[in-house]
Amino acid sequence: MKAVVHNVYGDADVLRMEDVPRPTVKPNQVLVRVHAAGVDRGAWHAMTGLPLIARLGFGLRGPRNRTPGLDLAGVVEEVGSEVTGFRRGDEVFGEGSSSWAEYATAKPTRLVRKPAHLSFEQAAAIPTSGATALRMVTPKFTAAPREVLVIGAGGGVGSFTVLLAKAQGDHVTAVCSTAKTDPVRRFGADRVIDYTREPLTGSYDLIVDIAGNRPLSTLRVLLKPTGTLSIAGGENGGRFFGGLERNLHAFAVTPFLKQTLRAPIVIATRDDLTALTGIASPLESTYPLSEAATAMHRLATGQVAGKTVLTVAH
Repeated sequence: MKAVVHNVYGDADVLRMEDVPRPTVKPNQVLVRVHAAGVDRGAWHAMTGLPLIARLGFGLRGPRNRTPGLDLAGVVEEVGSEVTGFRRGDEVFGEGSSSWAEYATAKPTRLVRKPAHLSFEQAAAIPTSGATALRMVTPKFTAAPREVLVIGAGGGVGSFTVLLAKAQGDHVTAVCSTAKTDPVRRFGADRVIDYTREPLTGSYDLIVDIAGNRPLSTLRVLLKPTGTLSIAGGENGGRFFGGLERNLHAFAVTPFLKQTLRAPIVIATRDDLTALTGIASPLESTYPLSEAATAMHRLATGQVAGKTVLTVAH
């Protein structure tokens, strides 16, 4: 089968197409014929091996798993002997392993049936970014609209965060670059701040910070006395920890504050995936599998407003 592979860590130019063996299905797995695969920051981390501490999982000297990708949508090709609830021919989406390929394996607990109103491309855009955003904006303990600030609203997680917060009735202020202001307004933001031209102002019940690595002290000034700060990402952190220092700092100080500082670690569940099918997928663009390097370059350089996915022809 065809798959995108990389043998060394690096930028998008390390990716290439190769013929590789089709994965063997274990008793507790499902084999999916991939029609679309999501492109996200997790794949970027696996490709670059950054932050360096992540190589403890990815592989110290080179990528242990040569094919990137978690998010997928496609058709069940084969089910393991222990699997119930799925059968050959089911259209599904969720998280699998090495999804940038014609076929990928997944655990049935990480898949749901794809509803008819979603295309394979729309469904593949959902799992990782959507589930992360879901953790960022929930729980909501009051029926009253919250004042929500979303920093990095133009990316995959950010676009889903805006959509979900608006679906809950919140008032959303979104922060993004100049090029993404129009798409972010289309996602539903009530106010858009172009961070290249305006300072961050206001007072918020919830701040979701997905971009950059702003100090906690800077963000807490914008947070109401009993507000919540949710952190994801931190791509501009150090090369070794990559922003994890800020997450650890948040965990350490939040017990002593009236404000809540959190940095959830997210694995998409079936409940998450089901809940997210009711949200419009912020799909911006699609690329054939052979152009994975182009899609990844656009993601890494901040050109994607919303989500981009790879399509797989069979």
